[in-house]
Amino acid sequence: RPKRIGQNTDVTGDGSNQVEGGPPPAGVDRRALSNAESATAARRWWDSDAAAYWAEHGDFLGAADFVWCPEGLREADVGLLGDVRDRSILEIGCGTAPCARWLAGRGARVTGLDISAGMLDRATSLTPAGSGVGLVQADAAHLPFRDASFDVVCSAYGAIPFLGDLAPTFREVARVLRPGGLWTFAITHPVRWCFPDDGGPAGLTARNSYWDRRAYVELDEVGQVGYAEHHHTIGDVVRALAATGFRLTDLVEPEWPVEHDRTWGGWSPLRGRVIPGTAIFSGVRESARER
Repeated sequence: RPKRIGQNTDVTGDGSNQVEGGPPPAGVDRRALSNAESATAARRWWDSDAAAYWAEHGDFLGAADFVWCPEGLREADVGLLGDVRDRSILEIGCGTAPCARWLAGRGARVTGLDISAGMLDRATSLTPAGSGVGLVQADAAHLPFRDASFDVVCSAYGAIPFLGDLAPTFREVARVLRPGGLWTFAITHPVRWCFPDDGGPAGLTARNSYWDRRAYVELDEVGQVGYAEHHHTIGDVVRALAATGFRLTDLVEPEWPVEHDRTWGGWSPLRGRVIPGTAIFSGVRESARER
């Protein structure tokens, strides 16, 4: 489930690549940012943007559907999580929880977690009583669950793009997963950070270093961080998985469907047919014996 995707990695100041949604920022910057600072900004942003986000994207995401990315890749078609019936599943960054509702409708026991009370209020209003979906507000780096509580943890653009340091969250995911459990998550494809966030021809010319790991930051009128996204290279993600007890089992780079004509920020048919927009990583939690 994509959120407000579309980091402006070309901070030239001309406003041509401003991210979608919300008020225009007073300024943009690239800087180092801690997970705590990012979490504060994310909570504030998504609390204020929840209603507008659902109004704009709810028809694409569906009330109970699992859409991995702006390319429209659906779990019903690709089965990246396998057979979910009778599985205990945690969705991190569930937002309004369409993925969680879809999973519950297929027999899974589902918990949706998000940092934003505004998003979870919207999720509660859309989730029928008795659906089998539990909703929890928490930071992804501090999961309020017992060890080995889940068979699967998943995230469709939730939380991970907003983390400067992946290790705390990956360690927490490993802790709450049972040995052999699956961790699958979708993020903006790292190569996209080389390009301006523009769905037109300007978005096809690389302007930024792939190795510039500074966060993209939007600042409000008083210089406070109002929104932040983080860039990690593919190697960074793979090493973070390995260091926290996961064995990488798959990396999916969805192609843009020929019939898909929707533009979502910097995700467009023009760009989607030339460069990847999404990367979906899957890793299995290894047992202590396997490490």
